[in-house]
Amino acid sequence: MSKSLAEQLLGAGLVDEKKIKKARQEKRQYKKKIKSGQAVEDNSQRLELERKRAEQRERDRQLNLERQAQADERARMAQVLQMLQQSQLHTKGDIRFNFNDSRSNVIKSLYVDPTMQKHLANGKLAICAYEDSYYVVPVHVADKVAERYAASVLFIADASEQEPDEDDPYKDYQIPDDLMW
Repeated sequence: MSKSLAEQLLGAGLVDEKKIKKARQEKRQYKKKIKSGQAVEDNSQRLELERKRAEQRERDRQLNLERQAQADERARMAQVLQMLQQSQLHTKGDIRFNFNDSRSNVIKSLYVDPTMQKHLANGKLAICAYEDSYYVVPVHVADKVAERYAASVLFIADASEQEPDEDDPYKDYQIPDDLMW
């Protein structure tokens, strides 16, 4: 059975109990100082400690940047929702207006009145989405929404598409706006 050096010295009568306690206390304090970086004797240990601190600062900085980006994203989405809710036009009518929901690539429809259908077809109104809800808003609001979150804008009719091409053989036969498909 091996005894510690302190026990052997105590058994031989070379030291007393007070000196052993004092030595242990000094050893604990020294280890604590090394851990905190106050009593680093070796230059390589000091460099290692500084490197670890620099890595920790970099990790903290990256984490703060990620948190800030998430907070900015939440603020942008809150602005989008607020603009859509404040500017929405209520869709109550008996005319079915079809549009493509590009998020799920599915044809969706809203029931609108004839005036709203005309404005949607002429590009004066737009259809936007937030989560599972659809909003019919003026085009200038849809442009502001697109600046913050482009995927939210689902449908804006392009006025240039309404004009027939010069070489179109059917340019004289316009499709009426009220044609249902």
